[in-house]
Amino acid sequence: MTHILTDIAALETLYDQPAANALKKVLSEITPLYQQWIEASRFLVLATVGPEGVDASPRGDDGAVVVIGDSKTILLPDWCGNNRLDSLRNIVRDGRISLMFMVPGCNNVVRVNGTAVLSVDPTLCERFDKAGKGPTCVIQISVKEIYFQCAKALMRSNLWTSEDESAKVPTAGQFLGELDQQINVKSYDENYPDYAKDKMW
Repeated sequence: MTHILTDIAALETLYDQPAANALKKVLSEITPLYQQWIEASRFLVLATVGPEGVDASPRGDDGAVVVIGDSKTILLPDWCGNNRLDSLRNIVRDGRISLMFMVPGCNNVVRVNGTAVLSVDPTLCERFDKAGKGPTCVIQISVKEIYFQCAKALMRSNLWTSEDESAKVPTAGQFLGELDQQINVKSYDENYPDYAKDKMW
């Protein structure tokens, strides 16, 4: 274990000081330009923490994935999913939260850190109504930090420019079939996702 870093000072000796702009770019509220960016995002990664550990969950929509309430508030509807409730349980017990917004073709991402609560206010939930259906609850996020992330990671990975590589990885049915041989992998994949288009919300 002699090569494991356990001291912040030792860690910092291995890296150069951050550039001044890397520190200056962190804001405490949503500016008009950040609002423009976030409203263009249809996909984010939601990170939460709870007694069992940390969790990261993808969230997406066919339009803006969130609604900005004001310069310090972001509203994220919780649409139907697998009902594991990992993120929601964490938020109830520990409100700390992080969001990473992505826009197809853009190598920057926008990151938000803050705290969250779950609201079941009918008026708020109805605000997100789609085809007569609303979210079960709305994640109400209080913004503490917001900043854009350097583009290097997405550029290195060629995330938006590489070809479709999905044939290289297992399907959802294959993952389940590995655990339970009673599952008909072909049938599961043909009907995946479990929700028809009209049940996405």
